[in-house]
Amino acid sequence: MTPQETVLTYNVIFEPAEEGGYIAFVPSIPGCMTQGETFEEAKENVKDAIKGCLAVMRDEGVEVPKSDKEQITAFVAVPAFG
Repeated sequence: MTPQETVLTYNVIFEPAEEGGYIAFVPSIPGCMTQGETFEEAKENVKDAIKGCLAVMRDEGVEVPKSDKEQITAFVAVPAFG
């Protein structure tokens, strides 16, 4: 990375895939998703997917989404209705 290069940061959601591995998608970039056999592979693959999606957006003259704000997600358990 050169000193003048801008770094964009996006929130990525990783979900376990039914067939194994993980699916990764970027909510702020519609249609930007990938998968990997492991979490680490999905994490690396999503970087390439983001780069590809941003390149297509630039080529088509679509405004590139700015970096996302950092988010914290957590599972919260609540009693089921019954």
